[in-house]
Amino acid sequence: MTEVKAGKNGNIYVPYEERTGNESIVYFTREISPAGIRKAYEKVNQHICGKVAIKLHTGEKNGPNFTPASWVKEVMETSPTLKDASIIETNTYYVGDRDTTEKHRETLKVNGWTFCPVDITDAEGTADLPVEGGKWFDHMTVGKSMLEYDSMFTLTHFKGHAMGGFGGSNKNIGIGCADGKIGKKMIHSREGEGQWSVAEEELMEKISESTKATIDHFGKHVTYVNVMRNMSVSCDCEGVAAAPVVTPNVGILASTDICALDTACVDLVHAMTEEQNHDLWERMQSRHGFRQLTYMKELGMGNDRYILIDLDNGEVRITPKEAVKDVKPFKRIEL
Repeated sequence: MTEVKAGKNGNIYVPYEERTGNESIVYFTREISPAGIRKAYEKVNQHICGKVAIKLHTGEKNGPNFTPASWVKEVMETSPTLKDASIIETNTYYVGDRDTTEKHRETLKVNGWTFCPVDITDAEGTADLPVEGGKWFDHMTVGKSMLEYDSMFTLTHFKGHAMGGFGGSNKNIGIGCADGKIGKKMIHSREGEGQWSVAEEELMEKISESTKATIDHFGKHVTYVNVMRNMSVSCDCEGVAAAPVVTPNVGILASTDICALDTACVDLVHAMTEEQNHDLWERMQSRHGFRQLTYMKELGMGNDRYILIDLDNGEVRITPKEAVKDVKPFKRIEL
């Protein structure tokens, strides 16, 4: 078999003026609340229909930063396409409070996810989805019951990540839809090596190929909202051990283009002052997280150029710098 190698220079951020290709639409609101999530979602939900899965990170026990369950409950109650939806999750690869279905269900109760069905999709087995055009995988193993849904609403808490640099919609799907024992192992570990032997460019590319399997399955019936709130350099999988948040809250972004959306969020962090973005930017760069963005584009998963639409001021086009010009020093948004 031909040796597979990861792309290089994943720690290099590509400025907007150096990008090429088409532009997608990304919507932006500064309203960080259930109403803000609903406002953003309603701009991109045209193809959400049938049996709907909401893919989000439900967090480790008592985690301080994930999107609050009470917010999601309000969004579901006020959005006609979501009122009968189910939240979907998978068990974790790491040992903790969510690595078995039984422990996972107890953690869900602790964190308040009791107001709607929560489907742990790998609880009753796995299914394989093809990865078209991948260089690492020809398939990805996902939770079996995910295939029972017609549409997916990806609701992501955008933040840092210990291995991925940042966790946007790509990480939410790529890791979060892969099943806990097979798919996540395929992404994180090489055969015959340690449990976490994959890192940097190789990890970013494998996450993206996993995501591609899921979004290709749903086709146009998948959409994305990223919430830029309580952005620690740590993922929500670190729970109460997450690093303190020092990055300002920004807002909520939405798109039907996963690459454009995650790229826009990274661009908004880049547009902050060094004092505001230092910790999160260093985390993205040191883990080579920008390779998530360039590889998604290479795989044909979307565009890295976009039109950013301000939903708060007449739906006019704005720049990332304009979007973050009024951000304040971090102050935790409590429930």
